[in-house]
Amino acid sequence: MAEEALRRTPLHAEHVAAGAKMTPFAGWSMPLRYGSQVAEHHAVRRTAGVFDVSHMTIIDLAGEQALPFLSRVFANDPAKATPNRGVYGALLNAEGGVIDDLILYGGDDGGFRLVTNAATRERVLGWLNAHAEGLPLKVRDDLAMIAVQGPQALPLLKTAAGLDAAPMRRFDTVPHGDWLVARTGYTGEDGVEIMLPGDQASDLWQRLVAAGIQPAGLAARDTLRLEAGFALYGQDMDETTSPLESNLGWTVAWEPPQRDFLGRKALEKQRAAAEAGEPSRVLQGIALAGRGVMRAGAPVRASRGEGIVTSGSFSPSLGYSIGLARVPRGSAGECVVELRGKPVPARIVNPRSFLPQAQRNERTPE
Repeated sequence: MAEEALRRTPLHAEHVAAGAKMTPFAGWSMPLRYGSQVAEHHAVRRTAGVFDVSHMTIIDLAGEQALPFLSRVFANDPAKATPNRGVYGALLNAEGGVIDDLILYGGDDGGFRLVTNAATRERVLGWLNAHAEGLPLKVRDDLAMIAVQGPQALPLLKTAAGLDAAPMRRFDTVPHGDWLVARTGYTGEDGVEIMLPGDQASDLWQRLVAAGIQPAGLAARDTLRLEAGFALYGQDMDETTSPLESNLGWTVAWEPPQRDFLGRKALEKQRAAAEAGEPSRVLQGIALAGRGVMRAGAPVRASRGEGIVTSGSFSPSLGYSIGLARVPRGSAGECVVELRGKPVPARIVNPRSFLPQAQRNERTPE
């Protein structure tokens, strides 16, 4: 897509001025990196980094029908998204496939805010509208979104913006003037994501950078999320894979049994089949023991059969290649990954064990 046809976030000029390498991503012009991807990655692990995530789709729902609607279309329990609290989950199709994974935030007025992926924008909006039965959806294209992540993220944020997020629990939200601040993230580190009016984004960005927070791009965001064991929509899950196949079974709220959310019947069949010992697939972590770098699509020969790498990269923190792979249920221990036609030894691991210290801001709230 030509540069002039790409959408630009309110922070586009900041990225260009900082010398960022811009790249097309889901119809947006986004910063891939500002210099060294590895340096940006390490900054987030060691001190703090700031990301422009304004390409995410923010949707507001209001009215007394919002909760019943979400109870039909959200696989997790939307009632958990109480005022000033968020919950992670998925929208499913009738076959139990993941249309998108998202965070649902509850508001003081009884309404809700959904933050969904950029690449699924049109699909999600079309799907929600098809099931909303006239319930108005407000797409908040007037807002920007900035993520501040890292072990020093909160004290540096307080210095830069006078915002003390330390009392917040994971997945808490608090209003801060026109901003909504959520203690969430996609790096495995502590931090917040701030939704704010687009015309205020540049001022906050400049203050964060002036406080010593490293701007970081999409490339570092991908290696950080992979080290934390977080799945990426479109690679590790999609409409052909269910939460039970994507290490997201914990996001499905089975109770109460009478809540007939979309995709439930298909998931119940999958769950029963797995309990009966029928062959099924799961998403696992994979760590390369030999030389090379895993990429999506690489074949895997595991203890229970054939699988495939869905995400793979070199881990700057660990010094070797890691990935996520969809393999037969029960696969464990040593395996082989085929890289450029050559078998390379690897091992199947819990995806949350790649970097145990990078678990302070998991998708799962405490």
